[in-house]
This record gives sequence, structure tokens and C-alpha cells, in this order.
Amino acid sequence: MTHNIAILGASGYTGAELVRLIAGHPNMEIKALAAERKAGQTMAQVFPHLRHMDLPVLCKISEIDFSQIDLCFCALPHKTSQEVIRDLPNTLKIVDLSADFRLRGGDEYQKWYGNPHAALGHQEEAVYGLTEFYRDDISSSRLVAGTGCNAATGQYVLRPLISAGVIDLDDIILDLKCAVSGAGRALKENLLHAELSEGANAYAVGGTHRHLGEFDQEFSELAGRTVHIQFTPHLIPANRGILATSYVKGDPQSVYETLQSAYEDEPFVEVLPFGETPSTHHVRGSNFCHIGVVGDRIERRAIVVAALDNLTKGSSGQALQNANLMLGEDETQGLMMAPLFP
Repeated sequence: MTHNIAILGASGYTGAELVRLIAGHPNMEIKALAAERKAGQTMAQVFPHLRHMDLPVLCKISEIDFSQIDLCFCALPHKTSQEVIRDLPNTLKIVDLSADFRLRGGDEYQKWYGNPHAALGHQEEAVYGLTEFYRDDISSSRLVAGTGCNAATGQYVLRPLISAGVIDLDDIILDLKCAVSGAGRALKENLLHAELSEGANAYAVGGTHRHLGEFDQEFSELAGRTVHIQFTPHLIPANRGILATSYVKGDPQSVYETLQSAYEDEPFVEVLPFGETPSTHHVRGSNFCHIGVVGDRIERRAIVVAALDNLTKGSSGQALQNANLMLGEDETQGLMMAPLFP
């Protein structure tokens, strides 16, 4: 069975990544590509690397006949996405890649994003899209909220450890390095080549990063008590990739065995042999996440490192993984390509 797909926000990085991934899916066909400001252009004009593909011309959202669409990916900016999804047919399956439906309460959303939520009913309906931990709910859902790429990486490291109770919940540090594509495609002065290359910087320091809302929500629910981690993201001069290093208090061998057990049957999360650490080079362009555990020189301290591609496993690949479940497809369909190297 072929599923008809629409992508809203097709002119952004995650939209282009969705097109690239769906091109390798045997049971999906892209029927509509929307990009309001670039409507009327071809994808080849917007993304020349996709010129070999036979794709619909970019259009406005209002021009799409959603009665002919089985599933819609929304790769739209935060705040815009909720306003668009609110007006889409209630029978349409949707995977949203923005932050608009990740947090379960309207108050929490307003706290972290600074404006009232425009579609609270949909927010209550949405299922959090971290596939490995919400698989059953995603399979039966109509609206899935993709996670933040930073939030996904941190959770792959910490969720099993919090659930198993093998680390001190009041002593968790997460140091994360994110490539520039995580900031989107819009022109920003600090992301110009001359201002970004040959340097790196911390940002949203001191607990202001919006993905902390996801960490607070998910970790506290797992633990049955409030869990606040110390989290600092850094912008690095790379196009793709996230490297997350977490410092935790607990027995390193127990930490390793807990992660190994949690992910032993997962197709996209691989725990490396004890003492090895991953590289973003080894997951680039793929839907894989690699995790490594090392014992610190300080007794009962462990260092856990995770690497994934922010545009694939952290966003569009995760979205396709969820869409497969929602449509009754094999979860790995269209996603088993090897990483790009070098």
C-alpha cells in the first residue's frame, strides 16, 4: 500500500531531510510540498541536491487537498505550526517537528516559549515522539510531537539510568555540542561563516534553554519526583551532529549494563563496548545513535557520551520512524541507510 504524504515547511533543512529520506521509502509517495514564501518554485531551485527527484512544485498550504493525504509532516517554525495544525482536518495523521506540542501543559508551554498556546486541545492529544520510549502510544496516535534534537540526545543517555535508579538524581550534568543546522536555515548574523567558523561558544547558559522544559517533564515523570539537571549547550562549527557528554554519580559498570540492557533490541540505538566513546562522524546522515560509557578516575562516577545526527535521528529521521508506526509500516522502513563517512 502506498501512503500519500504532504510536507509543510519543505524549504527548511528538516523539510529537505524528510524528502531525502522518503525517497528511499518503498511505500510512501510525496503528493504535496508546501513553502509559503517559495510557492511556485521547484525543489530543485530551492535545494539543487534534490534535482534528480520527480517532486511536486512548492505550493501554499491552502492549495493542498488534504482529503488525498494520509499523513502530513509539519516542518514549520515554532508558533506557526500550532496555528496551522489547529486548522487541518481532524482525521489527518500528523507528525509535527516543531516545539509546539512537546510540552503537555499550556502553562509549561507559555513558561518556556513566551506566548499562550493557540491549540490547547491538540496539545492534550499529542503523543511525545521519542520513539523508543513511546512506541505503543505513537502507533495508535493521530498527532505526534517530535522531540527537540538536544532533548532527544540527552534522553537517550539518561532515561534508562533514571528509570533504573542507578544514578544520583540530584547530581546530573549534561554538556552538549550541537552543529549549526540545529538553528535552522533562516539567516542569522551569529551563524555567518566568518562569525561561526574556527570557534565555539556556549549559549542559553544557566538554565534558560527551552529544551530544559522537555528534560524537566520527562525526567520528573520517570522518577516520580522533581528532577532538574544541569545543562549547557554549545554551538560548534559543523553542519550536522550532536555530541552529548553526561557526568553522573553511580557505578560505571551498572550504568553501562543498564544502557546495554535498555537498547539491546533497538534497531537505531547502539551501546559501544565499555570504555569506547562515539563520534558524530560515525552517525552522520543516519538514523543511528551511538552511546559510550567510561568510568571516571573518581570512584563511583561515570561519563556517558552520545552522538547522533541532529537532522536525522534528532528530527526528520525520528519523524519518519514515528510515521512508519502510525501507518502500520515496519519502523525501520526507509531508515536503514549507513552513515556517511568521511
